[in-house]
Amino acid sequence: MQKVEQRLLYPLECFLFGEDPCVGLQKLQQYNSSSSAQQCGRVFKEGETVYSCRDCAIDPTCVLCIECFQKSVHKSHRYKMHASAGGGFCDCGDLEAWKSGPCCSQHDPGTSVTMETDECVMDPGLRERAQMLFHLLLRYMTDMLVWKETYELSEEVKEDTYFCVLYNDEHHSYDHVIYTLQRALACDQNQAQIYTALIDKEGRKAVKRGTLSSCQQAKDNIRHNSEHIIQIPLRVEILHTAIMAHQTFALRLGAWFQKIIGYLVGLREVFCQVALEPAADNNQLCLISRLMLHDAKLYKGARKVVHELIFSSLLMDTEFKRQFAMKFTEHYKQLQEDFISDDHQRNISITALSVQIFTVPTLARQLIEEGSVIKVIIDTVMDMMMEHLDSNNRFQFQGHNPDKFFRVQVIFHDLRYILISKPSVWTETLRVKFLEGLRTFLHFLCCMQGMEEVKRQLGQHVEVEPEWEAGLTLQMQLRHILAMFQDWCSSDERVLLLAFQECHRALMSCTNQPFRSEPTDSYMCKQILHARPYKVSEEPVSIHLPISRLLAGLYVLLCQTGAIQYLPDFVDPVSVCLCVFQVQLNFTELAEQPLRCVVLAAQVCADMWRRNGLSLVSQVYYYQDVKCRDEMFDKDVIMLQIAASKMDPNHFLMLVLLRFELFDIFNDNCSSKDQEVLKQWNRLTEEMLYLIIIIAGERYVPGISHVTKEEVTMREVIHLLCIEPMAHSSLVKSLPENESHETGLETVISKVAIFKKPGVSGHGLYELKKECLEEFNPFFYHYSRPQHSKAEEAQKKRRTQEGSDKALRPPVPPPFCPAFSNIVYLLCCDIFIHILKRIFQKAAEDRSNRWTEPMIQRALHLVGQALLEEKTQLEGSSLEEVTFDFSLKAQRGNDTDSNTEGLSHNASVSLRCLKCVVSVQSVQDKEKAERKRKAEAAKAHRQKIMAQMSAMQKNFIESNKMLYDNVMDVDESRVAVGPQQGVCSTDWEAQICILCQEEQEVQAQAPAMVLTACVQRSTVLTQNRGKTLSPKGTYPLFMPPDLAVGTHTGSCGHVMHATCWQKYFEAVQNTTRNRLHAELIIDLENGEYMCPLCKSLCNTVIPLIPVEPSKLNYESAEIVGQHLTLERWIQIMSCRIRGPKFSRSITEMLGVCATTVHRVGLQTAPNDLCPYVPVMSWNTCAYTIQATDNMLQEEGKPLFGSLQNRQLSGLKALVQFSAAQRLKSSQAVIQKHFADMLAVLVPVPNVENTPSILEVDFFHLLVGLDLSIPALYQEAAVDLQPSAVSSAYNHLYLLHLLTMAHMLQVLLASHGRGEGDEAQAAAELFSIVLRAGVTGFCVEGVKRGVLPFLRCAALFFNCLTGVPPPEELSGTTESPESQLHLLCSYLSLPSNLFQLFQDHRDVVTTLIKRYKSDAHKLKKIIIIIRNRLIDLPEDYSVLLNQASHFKCPNSSDDERKHPTLCLLCGVMLCAQSPCCQEQLNGEEVGACTAHAAICGAGVGMFLRVRECEIVLMASKTRGSPYPAPYLDDYGETDPQLGRGNPLHLCPERYRKLLHMWQQHCVLEEIARSLEVLNVMFPFEWQML
Repeated sequence: MQKVEQRLLYPLECFLFGEDPCVGLQKLQQYNSSSSAQQCGRVFKEGETVYSCRDCAIDPTCVLCIECFQKSVHKSHRYKMHASAGGGFCDCGDLEAWKSGPCCSQHDPGTSVTMETDECVMDPGLRERAQMLFHLLLRYMTDMLVWKETYELSEEVKEDTYFCVLYNDEHHSYDHVIYTLQRALACDQNQAQIYTALIDKEGRKAVKRGTLSSCQQAKDNIRHNSEHIIQIPLRVEILHTAIMAHQTFALRLGAWFQKIIGYLVGLREVFCQVALEPAADNNQLCLISRLMLHDAKLYKGARKVVHELIFSSLLMDTEFKRQFAMKFTEHYKQLQEDFISDDHQRNISITALSVQIFTVPTLARQLIEEGSVIKVIIDTVMDMMMEHLDSNNRFQFQGHNPDKFFRVQVIFHDLRYILISKPSVWTETLRVKFLEGLRTFLHFLCCMQGMEEVKRQLGQHVEVEPEWEAGLTLQMQLRHILAMFQDWCSSDERVLLLAFQECHRALMSCTNQPFRSEPTDSYMCKQILHARPYKVSEEPVSIHLPISRLLAGLYVLLCQTGAIQYLPDFVDPVSVCLCVFQVQLNFTELAEQPLRCVVLAAQVCADMWRRNGLSLVSQVYYYQDVKCRDEMFDKDVIMLQIAASKMDPNHFLMLVLLRFELFDIFNDNCSSKDQEVLKQWNRLTEEMLYLIIIIAGERYVPGISHVTKEEVTMREVIHLLCIEPMAHSSLVKSLPENESHETGLETVISKVAIFKKPGVSGHGLYELKKECLEEFNPFFYHYSRPQHSKAEEAQKKRRTQEGSDKALRPPVPPPFCPAFSNIVYLLCCDIFIHILKRIFQKAAEDRSNRWTEPMIQRALHLVGQALLEEKTQLEGSSLEEVTFDFSLKAQRGNDTDSNTEGLSHNASVSLRCLKCVVSVQSVQDKEKAERKRKAEAAKAHRQKIMAQMSAMQKNFIESNKMLYDNVMDVDESRVAVGPQQGVCSTDWEAQICILCQEEQEVQAQAPAMVLTACVQRSTVLTQNRGKTLSPKGTYPLFMPPDLAVGTHTGSCGHVMHATCWQKYFEAVQNTTRNRLHAELIIDLENGEYMCPLCKSLCNTVIPLIPVEPSKLNYESAEIVGQHLTLERWIQIMSCRIRGPKFSRSITEMLGVCATTVHRVGLQTAPNDLCPYVPVMSWNTCAYTIQATDNMLQEEGKPLFGSLQNRQLSGLKALVQFSAAQRLKSSQAVIQKHFADMLAVLVPVPNVENTPSILEVDFFHLLVGLDLSIPALYQEAAVDLQPSAVSSAYNHLYLLHLLTMAHMLQVLLASHGRGEGDEAQAAAELFSIVLRAGVTGFCVEGVKRGVLPFLRCAALFFNCLTGVPPPEELSGTTESPESQLHLLCSYLSLPSNLFQLFQDHRDVVTTLIKRYKSDAHKLKKIIIIIRNRLIDLPEDYSVLLNQASHFKCPNSSDDERKHPTLCLLCGVMLCAQSPCCQEQLNGEEVGACTAHAAICGAGVGMFLRVRECEIVLMASKTRGSPYPAPYLDDYGETDPQLGRGNPLHLCPERYRKLLHMWQQHCVLEEIARSLEVLNVMFPFEWQML
């Protein structure tokens, strides 16, 4: 690289500047300072976080890089953040991209200096040299990059060496390419992986160098081997070495160009002129056009260089950006064809630049006017989809290519970009070109109108499901485009009228319009309908009607803008035969297609089309779903409302009855006894009534009534919250988005709902305000059937609780606009009255198969709507002016129908029906009230009995007070250690096996009962993270005071028989092996299993050992104590250095648990004979107690009384198990361990290399000594154990000795800190201890330092002896001072701990001497600090900013990385990347896995910053995602930054993560999540 700079690029710079480049650059600085670029122009990499301001951005494509965002005003606005797909650039400084705040503080020019000044001040000589040099170099670069394999080399090239070059594609996977290279080139796997990684990153790699024939052979081998896997061979080319060198240098020139033109705006202008200037040969294109048209043939690395060069030059200047946009539009069709035939992703295609030019409002207008860009885009799509047209010129996607179809759909994004900002001022040219584009678009829609028709399948189920996804996907793509076209039309009255004319003409020209059959007459209630016959259930019907729906939307806009008044007089200037435009509008025919579509949905709902398969069900679902409904179902309803407003209401309802195929039924001309047919008729009647409710009642559309978009959104939100309280994200998903992906929710939500904040889990919920409930409509037209049922049930339940009326009346709707005011007469016309009468008559005839409850509900709702409408009109006008006469017709009867008996009979029928419904309801209410009364009486009876029992208990205690006082005296001694040791209050209660449900007492000779347990290595308490321990030194016999790595044993507290557990374990092993990816959940090889009851992860069991009762004779103990001092006790123990029996099953379980602890703790193979087996049992006992105490202190809970039963049972079982290890292991081994441990404190014969008292953890030492000392009483032939008195004094003096040693440790850490001479520090300490003049600092330091040791000792002796602690230790209000006093009392220590040094002066002297003799071993005094997770910033964008500056330590490229933060130590890692893989136990693993092995003993807790997701890891193969502790303002997490809302740290959730880690529940959480997630393809956690 340096040689290239020195020999090639440096001379070019010298020529450009005409002098030394450094001198020339200094001269340019003055120009650059006054004309610095106002645009940032930073090109985004894939995965980089970008920001968009929802308040200020013109459209969602306007984004900022993280540096500009942090320095902009938008940081305090409503912003969104998301991961870039790559290929875009920062819009900071682009005035057209922002409504306000276009520049950050860094790019704000601050002066009025414009770019034109640069041209004046630029040196003419520099400009001339730049033009000459840039022209030559850019042409050279272009020629080299577009080089083809068939081009001939220059004769000057004499070297006959070639490269076989393999190119990247998206057809072959990583493994396929590796396999092919290994077979074709005979290379090893590592080399093949390196080649493949470079090919994927750069786009190509030379895999063979040699002669032409050898390279040709390699090429043939690669193509042949790759074809074996899939039919498409890998792309391989043979290039001369000279060409490869030139192409490599050409790419280097691209980066050089970016650097040079960044010096001065004038140099950038020269480069743009050179790139865009026409070629001297008129047949040749300009250089930038050649590069664009060759883009699809370039490899990935070359594409990136070219695109970045375009970004930094042509797109940074307004005029050159316009010229480039014209070139881009000129070649648009060819570029898209190349992209579709290409297999690379769009973010590395030149077509992705469309978002940079089409979204600029002024540029978009120019491209429409000068380049007809709308027509160009739609023509391109049409040409691509010509192959899908059938004989009727409609699309048919059966058997289409999904990949190609997906690429074609991407083109629609460009159309959205062009239309994203509607014009405020229209020119005549813009009108002409826009309407030209609209006509082209309508031609495209004609191919969709009526496409993929379906016909009802009768008799036999359809054999092959027809293709439906492509059509609906196309509809979803067009959804926003259709809305944007309508939005553009609404901004100009003339354009709107012309657009309506064009749309209607397109609708009439569609070949599939069924307006060809002859109309017939239909009669009902003296009304005649002249309509063409058609049955949805017998003839083809399509759900795709985009032109009909577009026409409906334009008609509403005509009403909304007032342009509807010009429609009758509007003359079609094109058509000759049709003069007045109104003549063309036949509303019966316009309503025909939408009505058929609605009827199709109703018939599908009635199960009439079930033989057509799931494809039609899916289409109907999306037809009414939020993703499509605004341009499908909603527009069909609007068209029906338009028809209802213009047609005679009787004729309209007759047409509805005809299309629902219910005309003959309501005319009493049809009958059937087939239950299936009757069921279908009832269901269709329900749907027909529902449609009438919608047409008459759904008025929340601007233009149909005088409502705003905000009111429409408010009504949607109200009805969603009537179902249930919902989270913000759920509301957003349930609301339609506009083209800017906004729903308008934020503007209305505070008006209608109250926000309930989330707890430690779950998310925040919005609850509807009570005053909004009156707007609830049970037949809201956007409810699905499940939503309708849930909403109705929820509202009835709420009204029952409030004691209000359960009737769900229709709400008062807003009045129709004048153009739609005639719709209300549907509710009072003769046919409507006739329909209601027939329905109520069916209900009164008591023939249950002819009516349904939903039918009656809908009919009554319609009656309510009619009465509301009449009431509204009466309130607004005088009685004579009101023409709505529903109640009048109801009172006088329908005289026009000779078959009726008058409406008085009609009313009586309705009344009878209502009475029936009310009576049934009243009976049900009475039954509920009776059940409630009985339940309350039973509850009162129980409370009375309990009160009587409580009174009797109190009387008994009061009358036998002396008895209770005596009992309390017996249990008064609350001392766990020494001759005053209290009585064991409780042993194990009778336990019930969770498997066989049998009860058993825990006894030494009984069959073993076991607790489920999980043993794992831990660094929760470590003071030296990253340190590893090995059995080569003093570990594991001596745990260092930094507690580097411990072994924790936890239990869920569930008990089983040992035999039951063995059977269960064997069954689990046999069944789990056959499960898919079972190894991800449990490790069978290491004895893991799930608890049968709670499904916690376990890997061993702890046998329950009964607590040995202490039969202490207090008088004898007192006599012994008078003679047995600590010094005498030490002498006796030193001289002795040279239990009960258990049942066989208990002994066996002791071995099982001990082996597991040894294997896991030391990471070694199982070995029962290892001398460290008992030591590891003592260590896990001590470490688990320390971890429990650490957890209690972190949570601020008392030492006793706050542990759950399962935790207490687990601790008790663990201590008793550890105590029993002396009986399982060899007596000599245990005695040897005791001697080695005691030698730390006092001189012991024949023990050498003893660690210093500053190198051991004294609580581990206390547990080890205390549990191993009974082995000293065992003889070779006789199994003896110490007496109760001996045990009491053993516990007492061991605790005294270790407490003093620990105090010395603390004193050295506090008093000796900062001292240089350790011997002098020890001497000072010795003098301080011997005289009582200890400073206050040391006293308080000792008290604080010794408190954790005493708390752990109290827990230990409580579990060992069973003596209950003082009740005060169970309180949360105890201060450290009083807590220390209580602990000393419980442990038989003097309240003034320094008294120990006075009482045992000689022993202290020995300890000090030991310290002085071992001072040379001391390296560092450990200050114990409670570990927590690292501190996270409150604002998540701060973390994203840190991640953006993260540099991979092992890679220099700027490819996408996955910055991952370790929450245990704060290190940022490069995860999921081959550059940072490491060897762990001979296996390649990712950076996180390798780090977790060191930092957390295999357990890891990582935050993937760009994904906003926690990853929990417990081993190389196991991990699971977990929600990050960051919430948005709506109380929800945002994995993958999908919603992009601002995120803030939730302390409660982060504390929950801390507790999970401190309680060693990470492994359990992973197992639970994997048990729930039934993954088909497992994630390779070891590569993270």
